Amino acid sequence: MAANAALESPVMVIGQEFVTQHPVDLEMMQKTFSLGMNDCKVTDEDGNLIFQVRSKIATVRDIRYLQDAYGNILVSLKHKLMTAHGRWEVFRGESIEQKDLLFSVKQSSLFQLVSSKLHVFLPSNTTESVPDFRIEGAFIDSSCTIYLGNSNTIVAQMHQQHNLKSTIRWKDDFQVTVSPNVDYAFIIVLVVILDATEDNDDKT
Repeated sequence: MAANAALESPVMVIGQEFVTQHPVDLEMMQKTFSLGMNDCKVTDEDGNLIFQVRSKIATVRDIRYLQDAYGNILVSLKHKLMTAHGRWEVFRGESIEQKDLLFSVKQSSLFQLVSSKLHVFLPSNTTESVPDFRIEGAFIDSSCTIYLGNSNTIVAQMHQQHNLKSTIRWKDDFQVTVSPNVDYAFIIVLVVILDATEDNDDKT
């Protein structure tokens, strides 16, 4: 199933306003460093700012924020330190309380040498025996695919940009294509967590 094929049931995790009836192509420009912040900007195909990812890199806790174009915090991403599978938890707004948990992400296995495989769990999935979504690929290669559960149904794909605009800007710019009826804010957060997971692996 291609990433531009519509799902029968909408995937809405962060907000209904991020679910459309058509495929969404977003461009991510990673990373700029200033004043102790680690930033990433997400734009549409016309260059309009859609999201910003901000994280203080000089703090004890690894917490990142997805903001809208106006700087409003949509979700908080918290890395749970000292967990075997490098779990991330994502909360609504600036909260890090369990009552505001939207989903969590962890590595599918302890040792991942070539590419990353991450499992995504919604709060209702208490047993975590089967993931609600899974991510396969490598951020360092600017390539990954996000699937629905353990199926072959693709909800989004990331790939390196190969055009003049990406050549004259950052070589690390890449594109995320989100299927119709899929929450594209949710997908951006998953890509950010994939990047963060591989960064943490490189430091260990």
